[in-house]
Amino acid sequence: MTVIDETAIREDRLLTEPRARGIARILISEQELDGEIAAIAAELDAEYRDDQPLMIGVLTGAVVFMSNLMTAMTIPVQIDFMAISSYGAATRSSGVVRILKDLNEEIEGRRVIVVEDIVDSGLTLQYLLEMLKARQPKDIRVVALLKKDKPDAIDVQVDRVGFQIPDEFVIGYGLDYAGQYRNLPYVAVLDPSVYR
Repeated sequence: MTVIDETAIREDRLLTEPRARGIARILISEQELDGEIAAIAAELDAEYRDDQPLMIGVLTGAVVFMSNLMTAMTIPVQIDFMAISSYGAATRSSGVVRILKDLNEEIEGRRVIVVEDIVDSGLTLQYLLEMLKARQPKDIRVVALLKKDKPDAIDVQVDRVGFQIPDEFVIGYGLDYAGQYRNLPYVAVLDPSVYR
């Protein structure tokens, strides 16, 4: 009897979709993402059950992750967004961080959850945390969907990571290359031929 791997069939079909052109392979499936986000949501529910934290999403990449994370949580939360950039249209961080959109909410004395899509070099997150801590919140917790395995990354606060990934350029689930691929329902590795 031949056992058919339905996951492999589904991934093969997904890779033929027009929105998937230019990807090398699926790194993290929809099912894996759903399961890990449910686990993170349960942890945050337990930690903040007596509070109403402010979730700060780092635009634009964290939108899908933050939306699904807060939907999976059962406690009341407030949300706000910041937009910062160190990539532009490149596949490597430039190391120069720019604030494109600041918070609308005051965070002094508040419990804050920073929601990041990916931690790469750590420089952008370090800059963001220094700026937020200067505004005197009660505490800050950093939740990142992905963290790259980079030996030269700086040591920066990340309290909860969904997935540790190899040092490859990834797209999907909110992550982009030159504004494309954000709507993929999984995390994939971008085919290097796309940007070489």
